[in-house]
Amino acid sequence: MTRKLYIRTYGCQMNVYDSARMADVLAPLGYAQTEALDDADMVLLNTCHIREKAAEKLFSDLGRLRRLKNDKAKDGGQLVIGVAGCVAQAEGEEILARAPFVDLVLGPQTYHRLPEMIAKLARGRGPVLDTEFPPEPKFDYLPESTAPQAVSAFLSVQEGCDKFCTFCVVPYTRGAEFSRPAAAVIAEAERLIAAGARELTLLGQNVNAYHGAGVDGGIWGLGRLIRALADLPGLERLRYTTSHPRDMSDELIEAHRDVEKLMPFLHLPVQSGSDAMLAAMNRGHTIDEYRRIIDRLRAARPDIALSSDFIIGFPGESDEDFAASLALVREIGFAQAFSFKYSKRPGTPGAALRAQIAESLKSERLQILQELVEAQQRRFNDACAGRVLPVLFEKPGRHPGQLVGRSPYLQWVHAQAPSRCQGAVLPVRITGAGPNSLAGEIETLAEVVA
Repeated sequence: MTRKLYIRTYGCQMNVYDSARMADVLAPLGYAQTEALDDADMVLLNTCHIREKAAEKLFSDLGRLRRLKNDKAKDGGQLVIGVAGCVAQAEGEEILARAPFVDLVLGPQTYHRLPEMIAKLARGRGPVLDTEFPPEPKFDYLPESTAPQAVSAFLSVQEGCDKFCTFCVVPYTRGAEFSRPAAAVIAEAERLIAAGARELTLLGQNVNAYHGAGVDGGIWGLGRLIRALADLPGLERLRYTTSHPRDMSDELIEAHRDVEKLMPFLHLPVQSGSDAMLAAMNRGHTIDEYRRIIDRLRAARPDIALSSDFIIGFPGESDEDFAASLALVREIGFAQAFSFKYSKRPGTPGAALRAQIAESLKSERLQILQELVEAQQRRFNDACAGRVLPVLFEKPGRHPGQLVGRSPYLQWVHAQAPSRCQGAVLPVRITGAGPNSLAGEIETLAEVVA
């Protein structure tokens, strides 16, 4: 009998990938995904601990699920509730203490053991908590996905982090850096392409720290892996995220120069424009080193567009430190950037630092920075007007006869196009630019078979 599985995914692209793989693991047990929460026999909340108030949001959602579970029980049914991901890893026992109606709590390294957890639950031994870091890589035990793929797909190649930035929980929730063997990555990429993917985004907490076993017996870096993936027939585009400046190797920068399928867009978080703040954050690089990386990237790929992350109000951040961040944004020029107020993460060194910044000052500084980066994003988008950009069309738009796709710079592009254009890369003349997307007209449909 088919049972219904509802997965709610919070946070990063890695969680999106993990949610899809959890669905793959549960499919042989008879679980089919549903978009209707009320129809679900199992609900999995795949959580993220990076954003502010992640745990509070989880418990709020669990409160609503408790009512749904009680209603199903009154009607003779059953709802299994599971909490997965980084909040589960960091606060597993607290979750079961505050929400004893939760049935499963599992960390991001254990979801390949979901069938075993469900079997334990069925034997009536109470809730199951599994937040260990097993010695076996979970990727070795995951089934091959048979689901149709979207035009753009995620592919996890690296997990974990050895950097230990003082603000970050990732080393504690995802564990040490681990890189999948290149052969396994290539095999999964081939399956994704066969199922319909035309663009792959390689994922990792520090994806450019990739150092997997190569098919030639050596150790491959991310640049070498990208070159191998670019040779796969049917693949149109490659991207990767998220990177660390300390792992931006010559080999990877050369891949940006040489590999046409590698898109000219890079997300390279800097977090602050102040060396003092970078040292306090344990980032392991200086602003001058970051500048030199950007210079090398732009020399290798002059049309590359850049994105970054900034943390505002880290403990001890002075007016001068914040001004240095604004100066760096003006100097580099970002196509987009993500900025957040610093918030304590239990167990991280930053949470114990003195000189915490007042929330009102954080908010004031954040608004100033966001106005600056939003203005840069608008200028970048406006500069695309009149250009012809290759767009990979991914899905129908909101209006009849409209498709939506991505430019090389990750911008959404809307254009009138027949449905057969979905999955194709077509030249689009940009006719208008908004703050978050572009509008355009297809130059020619000659490359699309009717």
